[in-house]
Amino acid sequence: MPDTALSFLGALAIEMVPGTMAAQPHSETEAAGALAQLIARDLAKLTPSASALDLIVAAALFDPVELLRPRYPVHAELERLLALAPGANGGRVIALGASNGALPVGLNPDPAFANGPMRLLPFVLRGDAGAVSSTGSHLEEVLLDIGMAGADTALLAQSTFAASIEHARYLSVNDLAAMIAMQYDHVGLGAVWPLIETALFAPDQEHWLDAPPEPLLRVSAGEAHIALLDCEAWAQGGFTTLDNDDARLSRAFDRFQMRQRQIAALLEAHGIPVTFDYCPTGADARALLRG
Repeated sequence: MPDTALSFLGALAIEMVPGTMAAQPHSETEAAGALAQLIARDLAKLTPSASALDLIVAAALFDPVELLRPRYPVHAELERLLALAPGANGGRVIALGASNGALPVGLNPDPAFANGPMRLLPFVLRGDAGAVSSTGSHLEEVLLDIGMAGADTALLAQSTFAASIEHARYLSVNDLAAMIAMQYDHVGLGAVWPLIETALFAPDQEHWLDAPPEPLLRVSAGEAHIALLDCEAWAQGGFTTLDNDDARLSRAFDRFQMRQRQIAALLEAHGIPVTFDYCPTGADARALLRG
């Protein structure tokens, strides 16, 4: 790739019929090629300039947490493999499917996340920086409004992955991030998204979750540090508004610890390492998290 090359990161988002999951997590090479050609056609319909760019598609079903990780490792692997692909740059359509049941290293969906209601086929459009910038800007504007996949694309995806598909549409990674942020807010995890967003989009910055009764947490340099408190340190450190009723405090502290584990699990699912920093009674927990 030339030094002036740029990439647009996106995905074909498949919404499963509620209560169902795909029987096949990835496609074999031949079906992957057919699907990639239809994706290329759909994108060119949305913005004709996309046809002059290289397109590489991983024909495997990922969960949003697997794509929304610092440095976008799945998309980064697609970029790396595209750079190694033969042929002149511009207008190539490359599909990565399974050969003898095995996908390229770095493009294997984690079975632990296979039951989610949204499955994602990641793709990269790459080419000259000016062309990608123009094409990408247009896609960012239109995908949410008119980015539905073609009916034949959705049908091929349905048969390829043995899935019951309700909707299939194209998203940029920015669209995906905005959608997941809304979903987290809807299920009571809205306070966690800014931490993930910082790790994704501004890893050189820090962000705090410092809003009792939420756990105390700091994200910096793509890593999370959570204040590990015993019940006494939690009660005396201003992390609860309850009175000194021992039974109520004990139950509330149990809920607090469950919330810590929930948040830690979500951050780790997004590829953000989590460290619990012990903060003893009487210590300044915020100072300890700052290191």
